[in-house]
Amino acid sequence: MAYGIFARHYDALTTNVKYSSRAMYFDGLIQKYSPGRGLLLDLACGTGSLSVEMAKLGYEVIGVDASADMLSVAMSKNDTPSRVMFLNQPMQKLNLYGTVDAVVCALDSLNHLAPKELKQVFERLRLFVAPGGVFVFDVNTKYKHQKILADNCFVYENNDVYCVWQNNLREDSSIEIILDFFENCSDGTYKRHREEFCEYIHEDSHLRKTLTAAGFEVQAVFDADTENPPAENSERVVYIATGPRKD
Repeated sequence: MAYGIFARHYDALTTNVKYSSRAMYFDGLIQKYSPGRGLLLDLACGTGSLSVEMAKLGYEVIGVDASADMLSVAMSKNDTPSRVMFLNQPMQKLNLYGTVDAVVCALDSLNHLAPKELKQVFERLRLFVAPGGVFVFDVNTKYKHQKILADNCFVYENNDVYCVWQNNLREDSSIEIILDFFENCSDGTYKRHREEFCEYIHEDSHLRKTLTAAGFEVQAVFDADTENPPAENSERVVYIATGPRKD
């Protein structure tokens, strides 16, 4: 999925995400499990808001995303003293020039990958995460898929766009997501655009098994934005893994 129309309105539709706080949270985890602020990869960086905040904290940042439209928005806000390098690559084909000290992958980006693709991403990361480096990522939980997203419909509106978000919970518990955007036109009419994608559940046992197979070691799993253990009704959980292990 290219996230063309979504890229134009993504920031306006996600004002609830406090990127500065999220960056400080991720930084705290990185410092706890692999101290230092070296080269950081923001995987599936989207419009670059987290990349920019991590750069402000002292990291050298590479932001990678498969959507050129998202990266176009990201480049427009790339005014930090130590600028972020943005690369247009799908996660499954990650190809860097060397190793990184830390990786973050936020806002359920990994849920957009089928299990086979998730395995490919972890294997690619093994090539580019320095020994002892840290990999921090979050995922939406099974509870969120089945109880919050489910077959529900959500509506978002601002001065520029009206967005209808429709979910379809499949038998395998993946979520088909359909976004209809209605943009205001100068003549008073609306122009409709549609984008579709899926989210997949990645259960704890599968994530641990796949990380271990790729050479990573899981250090902790927390309820989102905390250092508390996940609860039955956690909607998002955060994983901290280190590695890759030396063979």
